[in-house]
Amino acid sequence: MPAEKAVLPEPALVQPLAVDMRRLTRVGARPGFLEYLVQLWDFREFIFYDARARVQSGTRRDRLGSAWLLLNPIFSGLTYYFMFGLLLQTGRGIENYVGYLVIGIFIFQASAGAITSGAKSIEGNKAVVQAFNFPRATLLIGVNIREMLANVPLILAMLLIVTIVPPVEKITWLWLLIVPALVLQGIFNLGLGLILARIIARVHDAKHLLPFAMRAWMYGSAIFYSYERFVSHPEIVAAMKLNPLFNVIDIIRNCVLYAQPPTWQSWATLAVWALGALLVGMVFFWQGEESYGRG
Repeated sequence: MPAEKAVLPEPALVQPLAVDMRRLTRVGARPGFLEYLVQLWDFREFIFYDARARVQSGTRRDRLGSAWLLLNPIFSGLTYYFMFGLLLQTGRGIENYVGYLVIGIFIFQASAGAITSGAKSIEGNKAVVQAFNFPRATLLIGVNIREMLANVPLILAMLLIVTIVPPVEKITWLWLLIVPALVLQGIFNLGLGLILARIIARVHDAKHLLPFAMRAWMYGSAIFYSYERFVSHPEIVAAMKLNPLFNVIDIIRNCVLYAQPPTWQSWATLAVWALGALLVGMVFFWQGEESYGRG
């Protein structure tokens, strides 16, 4: 007998399903500013872990390894000392010119490295930005934390040089003021990096102008000369005292070399630049959140 045909069940009735469309969000949509800050806080463990790992692996391929973090500014200091201290004699009238030059170079290069790396972080990590959904500012924060961790041995070496190279400087309680000065410097670096990162992500050619701008900034920050040579030009002195990097360098020089408490004007100028750059940079960067990785 032929096999009985299988009896198929009756098709189930399609039931209407109510969906609350108000809770759906577009993938990659820019969240609110406060929600964006909360997301950054949620990524804090990843930021710190990534920054620490990159510091440890940054010079692993070099034979001298992490020693290059210290050798680079030392060689830069020797070059500038030879060119400006010995040949051009720009150190005339400056007490402890070696310490003056070392502090200027070490502190400026710390900012230059953080600002440059932060400015290129979006453009340089385009594949990650396009592949994953995360608050893009984590890249900038991670870069700045990495630079701060990498600069710890530089600051210690800077202080060691000042205490062993004649004329040696004595350690005083004013050296503790280096910490808040460096914190404000780091905040400023992050804020400016956020601004430049969005600009470079939109106009890639801008990254080629960055080295020239940083070099001009260095020459205008009294790294290897004293601003007192411009006392006959008060407008130049006034402009220089508004320079945030000049202020952080001047604060540390006063504390370490001259045992003088920095003026409140220097602290106020640096604090306004740091907090202002962070606020403007965070808002400006957040506004372009949806555009990163599309160019």
